[in-house]
Amino acid sequence: MGKVVFYEDRNFQGRSYECMSDCSDMSSYLSRCNSCRVESGCFVVYDRPNYMGNQYFLRRGEYADYMFFGMNDSVRSCRMIPQYRGSYRMRIYERENFQGQSYELMDDCDNIQDRYRMSDCRSCHVMDGYWLGYEQPHYKGRMVYLSPGEYRSMRDVGYSGMRFSSVRRITDSC
Repeated sequence: MGKVVFYEDRNFQGRSYECMSDCSDMSSYLSRCNSCRVESGCFVVYDRPNYMGNQYFLRRGEYADYMFFGMNDSVRSCRMIPQYRGSYRMRIYERENFQGQSYELMDDCDNIQDRYRMSDCRSCHVMDGYWLGYEQPHYKGRMVYLSPGEYRSMRDVGYSGMRFSSVRRITDSC
């Protein structure tokens, strides 16, 4: 089981909120969030309620100032990533609605265009495991958390017009 403590001020000061599961709207617990401490597990935090908006992956550790990874004080929801020890499998598609070229991945891919000669990756089906998709090669740019399921478009995860350029498995001891 995971545990994260969010703090209103930098350096773990001010009011705090302890979270051990998904939380769709943190605004009733904290007016802002400037630091956090992940005591166990892994989490994805979002800058809007209901798991929408920009996303950031947090593993066990201390985050004394959210400016460190480009986030302001607007953490509004968080999702705990389940522990997973099985195999990983994802099918990526060139276009929305599972159209165009497709390839099956079972490992990380730091540059989809170079490896598969796909101009875009705009939909996917996660069969096994938990993944992070990135807008740019080499795991850079906006990130999206992908749990098992079908993603006909990046609008399904709150990003209109986004495409993947790299994907990585979440293999940490979450």
